[in-house]
Amino acid sequence: MAFSKKETVLLSFVVVAVLIRLLPHPPNVAPITAVALFAGTHFSKKHWALLLPLLAMFFTDLFLGFSMITPIVYLAFIGVTALGFVMKKMNIGAVLLSSLLFFVVTNLGVWFLHYPLTPEGFTSCFTLAIPFFGYSIIGDLFFSAALLFGYRFAAKRLQLA
Repeated sequence: MAFSKKETVLLSFVVVAVLIRLLPHPPNVAPITAVALFAGTHFSKKHWALLLPLLAMFFTDLFLGFSMITPIVYLAFIGVTALGFVMKKMNIGAVLLSSLLFFVVTNLGVWFLHYPLTPEGFTSCFTLAIPFFGYSIIGDLFFSAALLFGYRFAAKRLQLA
């Protein structure tokens, strides 16, 4: 399986971002949502765009651990990558929408798995998750900017199409 020069550079940015997930970090300040959006907006081969965030999660989860919510988290990243297909560009709106999509999908999963399936359980689950959403937005904005501007810089230097 041969990658073009552009795909190799894209893949290298994804690999570095994934390795960062293994470093200590505040809760939800991680690069994977940015990786999923970046893959969805930059990879021409859609199957790679969908697979890369999932593979990134799987390999880092081997070290960090799996939980009951893991399948729902993976589903959320598929949604973020699909959002990248639709948005076609990484911008602040796309990043914030990605953060919101991840927040809603994963917290619906947490509510379903760990809270009473009542309006009170729903409210409690989402209210308790709000601080994590703030961290997610910070991480998603930071890592999205790092991926986007880092890739643009590298593409210009390497004269990628």
